[in-house]
Amino acid sequence: MNPTKRREIFQRLQAANPHPKPELEYNSPFELLIAVLLSAQATDISVNAATRQLFPVANTPQSLLDLGEERLRGYIQRIGLYKTKAKHAIETCRLLLEKHGGEVPRTREALEALPGVGRKTANVVLNTAFGQPTIAVDTHIFRISNRTGIAPGKDVLAVELKLLKVVPEEFKLHSHHWLILHGRYICQARKPKCGECIIESLCEYKSKQGPA
Repeated sequence: MNPTKRREIFQRLQAANPHPKPELEYNSPFELLIAVLLSAQATDISVNAATRQLFPVANTPQSLLDLGEERLRGYIQRIGLYKTKAKHAIETCRLLLEKHGGEVPRTREALEALPGVGRKTANVVLNTAFGQPTIAVDTHIFRISNRTGIAPGKDVLAVELKLLKVVPEEFKLHSHHWLILHGRYICQARKPKCGECIIESLCEYKSKQGPA
């Protein structure tokens, strides 16, 4: 895909949604970190349902640590892998208090040192909480990048590095959210809604479908 076509894709996505927001609900960097940690292999809907009950009770590293792993499980048991996630969340709180003064760190290295926090989670926090132009590649972004030809790659890291290289600078901050939302609602895995797609004329997907 050539740079002109790629730029037009992001111009259209921006025009349709100038100020994209994540669908996870949060009110602080710490709440975002916990929500993203819980969201692995789970839907944002299920995570939001859990955190709406959890955050009014515990929404700081100290209050969540005080809640304890067993009680935390009760709040998040509707989410997949909740036992492991509860363990990671409590240990993360302990490390935030011991090493970071109770604050969420602003570097990838420090974030990835927290239990249950991988590159994708770190990228989401750096981008959404701290305004850094990182791109967290999930299954939606991986699919779209390869399907449309925006940034093909054999794995999520290859796609991330390609996107960072080819996405025009003025679109990098929000590109993560635009692509996720587009993949979630339009360019879906099993049956993309090509007839409803605002970038269909620019897409290089060879097997385009009609309206869903």
